Amino acid sequence: MISKIALHTNNKHRQGYDFSALVKAYPALAAFIIINKYNQQKTIDFSCSDAVRALNSALLKKYYQIQFWDFPKGYLCPPIPGRVDYIHYLADLLKATTNKVNKRISVLDIGTGATCIYPILGAREYGWQFTASDIDPVSIKTAKLNISANKAISKQIECRLQKNSKAIFEEIIKADEFYHLTMCNPPFHNSLAQATQGSNRKWQNLNKSDTSPKKDSLNFGGQKAELWCQGGELAFINKMIQESKKFQSQVLWFSCLVSKKDHVSKLKLKLKKANVAELKVINMAQGNKISRFIAWRFANEL
Repeated sequence: MISKIALHTNNKHRQGYDFSALVKAYPALAAFIIINKYNQQKTIDFSCSDAVRALNSALLKKYYQIQFWDFPKGYLCPPIPGRVDYIHYLADLLKATTNKVNKRISVLDIGTGATCIYPILGAREYGWQFTASDIDPVSIKTAKLNISANKAISKQIECRLQKNSKAIFEEIIKADEFYHLTMCNPPFHNSLAQATQGSNRKWQNLNKSDTSPKKDSLNFGGQKAELWCQGGELAFINKMIQESKKFQSQVLWFSCLVSKKDHVSKLKLKLKKANVAELKVINMAQGNKISRFIAWRFANEL
């Protein structure tokens, strides 16, 4: 196994993938196992969406007791180790803020996607209650199917369709609700063309001997709302910050992934102007890649 020790200390995948154990849990994965020609270890072709889907299904079944997980072809297929890292770091943030981590914790996932991956992982790892929102009806329909098919989490996650494409928290957070955390993996491209370029770069990095772009896939899955929006990541998070002021009494910590390091300073300035009581930028090291999320809160105390 290839170690992934840069992951959070609570991440079940720090020691890499035990493919023998994963195939035992999910036999369909066996069809995608190959031998890495450089180190002779078992692996999969990570540029093959079907292989990644099978790997994710195996990980969810073995480590999170998720018996059924599916999504339509062409939708984003998330890497489990990186997704669950965000969950673990949010748990650390919550623990450092309140002593009520063993109580009922409510979390809002913005843009949950068809896989509903963050709510599933958060429900299984920490027993959190989730509201999962998305502007795409197909994503919400599929997310509901994934939840209802797994009785262990069926009462912990509620899906809500965001009917207003220009809103984030509005029309999702109800007047009588309080959330300890909000989380989001925002669309980070600002156009379809930019999303396609990003997909081609990823394809070439994974297949250095084949520089021809993979034309039938964006980022190995992903619909418009998952990959790009007008103004890209920065505009989306700025909108989120602006809206968060209206819900400051109903949320302890707002948070959002930030893919581009250069955006952090601009977001800090935006948050300072919003008069937040506290903000944090939390780095997450995953192999050779550094990802991060920004978190902010107003005057809420628990």
